[in-house]
Amino acid sequence: MNALRQKIEQEIRDRGPIPFSRYMELCLYDPELGYYSRTAEQFGKAGDFYTSSDVHAVFGRLLARQFDEMWRALGAPARVDMVELGPGRGVFAQDVLDWSEKKFPDFFRALRYVLVESSPALRQRIARTLTRHLECGKATLCHEDYIGGDLPGVAKRRHSIAQHVSAGIETEQKRVPSGTAHADIATDAGLPRILFANEFFDALPVEILGPQGCLRIDARDGRFLETWAPPSTEEMEFLDRYSVHPEPGERVEVPLAAQQIMDRITANLRHGFFVTIDYGYTREEQLAGRHRGNLKALRQHSISANPYEAPGEQDITADVNFTALAAAAEKRGMQTQKLVTQSQFLMGIGEANQFADAFEECRLPQERAKVALQLKHLVTPAGMGESFHVLVASKGIEKEKVAALAGLNFGRKPSVSR
Repeated sequence: MNALRQKIEQEIRDRGPIPFSRYMELCLYDPELGYYSRTAEQFGKAGDFYTSSDVHAVFGRLLARQFDEMWRALGAPARVDMVELGPGRGVFAQDVLDWSEKKFPDFFRALRYVLVESSPALRQRIARTLTRHLECGKATLCHEDYIGGDLPGVAKRRHSIAQHVSAGIETEQKRVPSGTAHADIATDAGLPRILFANEFFDALPVEILGPQGCLRIDARDGRFLETWAPPSTEEMEFLDRYSVHPEPGERVEVPLAAQQIMDRITANLRHGFFVTIDYGYTREEQLAGRHRGNLKALRQHSISANPYEAPGEQDITADVNFTALAAAAEKRGMQTQKLVTQSQFLMGIGEANQFADAFEECRLPQERAKVALQLKHLVTPAGMGESFHVLVASKGIEKEKVAALAGLNFGRKPSVSR
């Protein structure tokens, strides 16, 4: 019998029916048996889903170009922290660091890359992926305390087509005494920062509300059963402000954990940018009858509506409510930009030099053709281009400089290649 299922059933016996958010948290982030604690591959062809970084290094290279522009909008400070939430295996970080080192040396000198990851298994992979950058101090691995407390699971996510530290990370921490990096980062609250989250918020546990109330999970005779409890005031207020009330037969997600984390990270940001890329929706789209009931499970690149099958062995995800995320950022004094698609964002960054970041290392026509197909997957509606959206927010930066960012200006004005 599935070991995590047994563990969840025991908790239900001890505590009674549990909120769906707790069930989702255990399935994904249980320290020993959760989906993101496994040593099995979750990413790419051999796993259950693709992220944009799995498609081609050009994703990280284009974002490096955009981060360099953001650094300049910040006034080109002598030091800037690039903070990635849920960096997975560190592939995106590797692409950004390597390309910045090669193409944007001034930015690279100022840059320190902070990876915030709670999964011990993924931290082991990061230690292998970023060995060179970790050893020289350009990159730093941190737990959730970097942004002010425990998170209900910090891990990289997908696109479908913490206490134990690994030996590799222990080696890195011996080089930098335990706590030194954390204290240095956490106490320098005024440091310019660029916060980045790619397929992060859809990973966080959600509550599920229906006309009957708030979903609870019970167990009987080896099966999970759905029951309902009265919704909380906080859940109802979320529906009133940022979502819709479920109609008969409908279910609506309430991402309270995402709101809390967004509030926490933006509260600690005094001067900098926040960029998140994910698949999701706005309240206006929900009012128009779309994006109602977005919970899904992913396994071996197949989508299922059954989150109760094989706990810990399949991914569980919910689309992101961008209206709510933007409101949480604005409450902390951040200025949010109009939501753009991943296609618009990447095309805006790449049009200045005709995506030379993608093709620079191609020597043969067939290599260019292969890269062109990979790039197409990132930017076209048939791939990831239209299903993913980008939210950019800023604090302490002139509005004109933010509005002029290449990623926000696809097709609006001529760009000058650097």
